[in-house]
Amino acid sequence: MSNKHKPNEETRLIHSDYVPPQGFVGLSTPVHHASTVVFGSAHAYRARREHIHEGYVYGLTGTPTTLALAQRIADLEGGYRAVLTPSGLSAITLVLLACLKQGDHVLVADNVYIPTRDFCMKLLTDLGVETTFYDPLIGQDIAALMRENTRLIWAESPGSITMEVQDIPSIAQIAHARGALVAIDNTWSAGLYFKPFARGCDISVQAVTKYIGGHADLMLGAATASNETLYRRIRDTASMLGLGAAPDDCFLALRGLPTLTTRLRQHQTSALAVATWLKQRPEIKKILHPAFTDCPGHNIWRRDFSGASGLFSVILQDKYSETAVDRMLDSLRYFKIGASWGGPVSLALPLDPHQVRTATPWREVGQLLRFSIGLEDPADLIADLEEGLARL
Repeated sequence: MSNKHKPNEETRLIHSDYVPPQGFVGLSTPVHHASTVVFGSAHAYRARREHIHEGYVYGLTGTPTTLALAQRIADLEGGYRAVLTPSGLSAITLVLLACLKQGDHVLVADNVYIPTRDFCMKLLTDLGVETTFYDPLIGQDIAALMRENTRLIWAESPGSITMEVQDIPSIAQIAHARGALVAIDNTWSAGLYFKPFARGCDISVQAVTKYIGGHADLMLGAATASNETLYRRIRDTASMLGLGAAPDDCFLALRGLPTLTTRLRQHQTSALAVATWLKQRPEIKKILHPAFTDCPGHNIWRRDFSGASGLFSVILQDKYSETAVDRMLDSLRYFKIGASWGGPVSLALPLDPHQVRTATPWREVGQLLRFSIGLEDPADLIADLEEGLARL
């Protein structure tokens, strides 16, 4: 500050002389908190809209922290650029709103995340968009469901409850031949074990809340586009909707990225150990895990995926009641009961797929449980399940 005038205390508390020290380089991306972004001149402010997709205009549209995370997620997925949102669900709804308008038709996999289904059946319907749910194992036969106004095919592979693996290359080939886009919820693979753009997808969505965050302590979503045109379309829609990501959450996600491969490797190893043990148990009727040969779409998983994460489901034998299953879940020590997945703590959740199927009725009989295997010692998890199953 100039020595000509010494400002009052109130002014000194607002205007700082701080300059980052030269030569200081840390290993982590700094957290930039900002609502207002200041410009060097009135002309620069007037021209700000020219840089909304690449530069800094307002805290909501990006800071060095948020844009660093967005680009790293895009690189992980193999896409062009990503847009960050406050949650995985907001990333899903952003893509649907950016790609669809009144009079359009969208095809949605029948194994889809339940809030995605609700959004399509309620808000999209109110906006004049028609949704058709399709068998996730349909492959090239999806051509029979395409219409002249089909603008988007929404995939989720594997489905986060019933675990079917979709033939994405075949679906993408049909979609592109008819002028439609393909978007996928790629959260199960964390962008690590399935590369959506190499398999024909145009947009990939992740709940960064889960494996990238990795510690069950943040809410964040990402929508990655394959090209600049789609990126601008999604980014502009996010701006109009007022969607942005908090820098502290982005910092936590950036902190999670360096350990992602290590954590996913452990999630995979532990989940396979627990699922293999469960498969031998008399209480278990079926394991729904893409790495198991009897899981729907297993051969596609072997072809298109490079690994498996820690989320899978099981079907119990017919004789066990909901009351007995709830009693068993309540007794578990290390498995907590709760939604979401991808954190260090293992989770167990009772589910009812009968309530969410449309195109493909759920014909399995028996209570359905979903497990998210965390980072505990799998031997402890197995011991916990052994005691719980004995209570059935």
